[in-house]
Amino acid sequence: MTEFNATGEYQPSGPSTRLNGAPAESDAHSLTVGNNGPIVLHDVHLVEQLAHFNRERVPERSPHAKGSGAFGTFKVTQDVTRYTKAAPFQPGAETKMLVRFSTVAGEQGSPDTWRDVRGFSVRFYSTEGNLDIVGNNTPVFFVKDPLKFPNFIRSQKRLPSSGLRDGNMQWDFWTNSPESAHQVTYLMGDRGLPATWRNMHGFSSHTYMWVNAEGEKFWVKYHWRTNQGEKNLTNEEAARIAGENADHHRQDLFEAIERGEFPSWTLNMQVMPYDEAKDYRFNPFDLTKIWSHKDYPLIEVGVMELNQNPTNFFAQIEQAAFSPSNMIPGTGISPDKMLMSRVFAYPDAQRARIGANFHQLPVNQPVTQVNNYAEQGHMLYHHTGGAPVHTFNSYGRDYTDAEVVDEAGWEADGALVRAAITLHAEDDDFGQAGTLVREVFDDAQRDRFVETLTGQLTGLDKKVQERAFQYWKNVDETIGQRIQDRVLARENH
Repeated sequence: MTEFNATGEYQPSGPSTRLNGAPAESDAHSLTVGNNGPIVLHDVHLVEQLAHFNRERVPERSPHAKGSGAFGTFKVTQDVTRYTKAAPFQPGAETKMLVRFSTVAGEQGSPDTWRDVRGFSVRFYSTEGNLDIVGNNTPVFFVKDPLKFPNFIRSQKRLPSSGLRDGNMQWDFWTNSPESAHQVTYLMGDRGLPATWRNMHGFSSHTYMWVNAEGEKFWVKYHWRTNQGEKNLTNEEAARIAGENADHHRQDLFEAIERGEFPSWTLNMQVMPYDEAKDYRFNPFDLTKIWSHKDYPLIEVGVMELNQNPTNFFAQIEQAAFSPSNMIPGTGISPDKMLMSRVFAYPDAQRARIGANFHQLPVNQPVTQVNNYAEQGHMLYHHTGGAPVHTFNSYGRDYTDAEVVDEAGWEADGALVRAAITLHAEDDDFGQAGTLVREVFDDAQRDRFVETLTGQLTGLDKKVQERAFQYWKNVDETIGQRIQDRVLARENH
């Protein structure tokens, strides 16, 4: 029996458990059909972790709390009907858009220019329903299994004792989770400090599916390339701006649109034929990996322009409820475990944060007619009067009982297991991070990278610091040794 002290605190001990006290089978691997199959809903531990995590903070979002956004249009410039029948990507299509930019770790009042990954969430108000693509300003992420996600975000937040953010906590998590190396390399590089929302690229990061009119399937990644030119801040510039104007990025976007300087991004896709995923040299559904542009070059689709500011920030941006569960015909998800879990977790977070009928708010309503049997709940704005509230009714309200094969599905067959995804020929945790440092960064970027990490690692607990030195040596021996030498010289000065 758990013992509590006078203030209701208890000291956890022993192996981890589910909320009912039963042993947790794993804190690292979700329950899937085979290594690469779908996550199953009866993974009680995963559902408990995600559902509880979604309700940790009210009312601001748990991650991505601080942000801003605007409305605009997406215009198709190239014919991609070979790959998808989705309405927004058909020749000549013009679709209303909503975009929300954000920081991941910071709370509502945090400075826009702190070093952090930036959220890049996009909604198409299409003629076939809302299509949401949630992403970041980096093409990868820190973890690949959703059971790790709540703990990752907690490690970026605040200590339970002091209420302060803590370098030991985040570096302890990262160095104990080596799959984070690729994303942390991006974060500690120049891309961790974008100059404005307008001057950063956006990525779906996840692998999605496209389906064409003939039923052919393709794996795809979305790339939003800024037409303003990519621009980043130095550590010194970011610190100065944080002290002068915590809302620098929010103000910049709003004022640019007010002036008529409408920012735009060109949507390009990486497209992988369905069968090639089986033998690609990296597991194409691993969120910590990229696809080489040499293997799958960018294919232009169209241009997104943001040209309308919100008239009420709370109603139109704070209450905007993005979710990858918002799919339309011609689109789908992939066996990416993080994406599969987000299909559940995002709308569940919106139900906790905004209410059961969040989808009825004007900013979240599709432009299409809705006929759904979800009934009542808090804040019911629209209703169906006296129409039948049950499917299989005899009173004229439409429903469907068709048996169909999901057009955007994939085959899976295997035992229910808690295991890492299948490794492909060139998969490892540090390889792509090392390639980024050696082949993408130039000398000046590498120098800034070392300086940033010197500041990050100086003064950490020795056990965490030593793991961090080895972490970066695993990425690249030379860069890791430079970081270690600089940190120790600074501490011994």
